[in-house]
Amino acid sequence: MAQDIPDDAPLCAPADRNTRTPRIVMPRGACDTHAHVCGPVSKYNYVAGRLYTPPDETWPMYRAMLDALGVDRAVLTQPSVYGSDNSALVDALAAGGDAVRGVAVVEPSISDAELKRLDKAGIRGIRINIVDRRENRNILVLDQLLPLAKRIAPLGWHIEFLLQADAVPDLAETCAKLPVPVVLGHLGYVHADKGGADHPGFQALLRWLDAGQCWVKLTAPYRISGQQMPYPNVISMAHALVAAAPQRLIWGTDWPHVMIKTGMPNDADIADLLLGWVPDEATRNAILVDNPRTLYGFGPV
Repeated sequence: MAQDIPDDAPLCAPADRNTRTPRIVMPRGACDTHAHVCGPVSKYNYVAGRLYTPPDETWPMYRAMLDALGVDRAVLTQPSVYGSDNSALVDALAAGGDAVRGVAVVEPSISDAELKRLDKAGIRGIRINIVDRRENRNILVLDQLLPLAKRIAPLGWHIEFLLQADAVPDLAETCAKLPVPVVLGHLGYVHADKGGADHPGFQALLRWLDAGQCWVKLTAPYRISGQQMPYPNVISMAHALVAAAPQRLIWGTDWPHVMIKTGMPNDADIADLLLGWVPDEATRNAILVDNPRTLYGFGPV
């Protein structure tokens, strides 16, 4: 790796390259709605001040994993290590063609021309990450969000938040003032050891979801569990989300699982979690195919 690895941005373990065949049979048009591509570092530099340093986890590596799972479509999310330089993301979208969409990170000062360029490249939303930062974690300021939200609304984009839903005061009230859909990653990022599905913050998220005001990604259970695969303390949370509003749930692998604190999962096991989380096949297929098609603007299967 040519780029220096700071002491406070440790090198992450690589993803498991030997993806097994999962038990779940993915429906045609299934979509992994949350993954990151990183590198090659010889071409795309990581930002200073980052929290971690990923190894090269490139589009061909990711596509090979999807093929092993039987997943046709994907949504690539800009990782924090690139800041607002979306070059690696846009190049991966070009390589993936119409089967791939993206969620970018942009500055408030971005030009209209650049927004249009990103839209043409396949970007369908912007990411606001208030967890993976060194200061002001879980602070959401409407006045800083609203002008940009108004600019992306005509494009049909959404805002994806990485935040801890139980830690942001007045989250639903703040997001209700935004003129675009809101997506929350990692089951709302409410830690299971705080009470799981019974936690007041998670119950508030369920009410918000049931009211039709947000989408939730069924992703990265290891980030909220603290347990090993199959992350048993997350099961009740997934069931509660499915019961509340399955039509606004989407699924993703969170490949390449950067900064993971439990054992590196095989992505076949990540996929197979859906069999327990969403036992009904029709509901599961909607989460895998129909819902992401609606949110990200994919064509017919």
